[in-house]
Formats: sequence, structure tokens, C-alpha cells
Amino acid sequence: MNDEQLLRYSRHILLDQIGIEGQQRLLASHALVIGAGGLGSPAAMYLASAGVGHITIVDDDVVDLTNLQRQIAHTTGRVGQPKAHSARDTMARINPEITITALTERVDDARLLQLVAAADVVLDCTDNFATRHAVNRACVAQCKPLVSGAAIRFDGQVSVFDPRGGDQPCYSCLFPQDQHFEDVACSTMGVFAPLVGVVGAMQAAEALKLLMDVGQSLAGRLLMLDGLHMEWTSIAVARNDHCPVCGHAQ
Repeated sequence: MNDEQLLRYSRHILLDQIGIEGQQRLLASHALVIGAGGLGSPAAMYLASAGVGHITIVDDDVVDLTNLQRQIAHTTGRVGQPKAHSARDTMARINPEITITALTERVDDARLLQLVAAADVVLDCTDNFATRHAVNRACVAQCKPLVSGAAIRFDGQVSVFDPRGGDQPCYSCLFPQDQHFEDVACSTMGVFAPLVGVVGAMQAAEALKLLMDVGQSLAGRLLMLDGLHMEWTSIAVARNDHCPVCGHAQ
């Protein structure tokens, strides 16, 4: 690292668990963020500020006025612009040294396999079960850790699904892809603005820990937040040996 980088990341370097070695690992890492909305905004911004060397952000939507109540990577002047481009511009202003790839496309299974294969960690910041399951399948297939978050109304949740552990569950173990779960949209149900910031920031924290291999991740645990009463609940998530995605019987 050069002198400017040592100064920029000095507050990380001061942490014994990170130091120069951990910060260098971040600078050499590639994170894939799928979704540039309420969760993706804070997650991507913290990844950028922390110095993740390459961030790919994917979103096929455009900025709408209704997004601005919570999607902090975007501004009023960017209404109508692609969210991926808007998020890229915000991240670049935070940290112009990193590489940011903005993709304005709806990715299918084959494209997800390519994108996941090139990343060191994947953050699922989407808002529907079909995409979440597609991302999970790609992460299991490519053996890449997945940081998953969700938020609606006053309720949030976050977890890590890490197939590198061998005995860890995947997203489909928790929410089986062959069962019907009703998607609930912010446009009809609403969402408390700071809630997505809390969950998105936690996704970034888990991703950074995975990239630096520090601490203990949320793999095997689901954290749920009741934002109305500000109460956290942690539940254990076990691997399903008969899971069609990661189980022994696949």
C-alpha cells in the first residue's frame, strides 16, 4: 500500500484483527453485489469505503422518486438513471481508487454462474425469492460464500450461506425452492427507511469479515430484527441433507 492508502485505511489497520495484511486482502478482493436498491446501497457504499478492490454491482432497474426514501446511493438528480450506474457514481466519489463494474442487466442462471465464479463473495440484495434462489444455486455451484439480506415493513433478516464449510446450509435449506413463499414488495407493504440501512450495513460487515477471514460469520445462523421494538432474534439453521441444491442426495 502507498502512503495515501495507509492514511485512508488507517482506522482499519489499527485493528489488531485486520492490520495491514487484512486491508491488503480487501484491496485484492472482488465482491459481487446483486441489487442496487435499499440493501445494495449501504452494502456497496461500505464495501467501497472499506477498500474492496473490485466491486461488481448488478441491477436492471432505474431510479424512481419513491426509491429515495431509503435507497441512499441515489439522488433526486439521478431519477430515471440506471440504479447500477448511479450506485457506481456514488461509490466512485467515496473511493476513486477501486474498480467498479456496473451491469444494467437481468441476469439468468448462466450469467450468474459467470459472475459468481469471478467473485470472492456475493451479496444478495434483491427482493424476490426467484432471484434469491438463482443466486444461491450459483453460489453453491461455484462454492462461493453468499451474504443474504431482506427487509420489509419493520422486519429485517440477514445470514451467511457458505458452501466452503462442507456441512453448512444453503439458502434453499432455509427456504426450500420447491415450496411457495409469497413475495411482498415495498411498493405495496412499505418499509421503514433506516431498516434497510441496518441490514445492508450488516451484509457489508459479514462480507468484509469473510474476505479478511476474521471473526465468526453468520453461517448456520439467521438474525432477525424487529425494528419496531428493536429486538434481535438469532436462530440456528441446519443443513438439509435432502436439499436439492446442496444436499448429499442432489
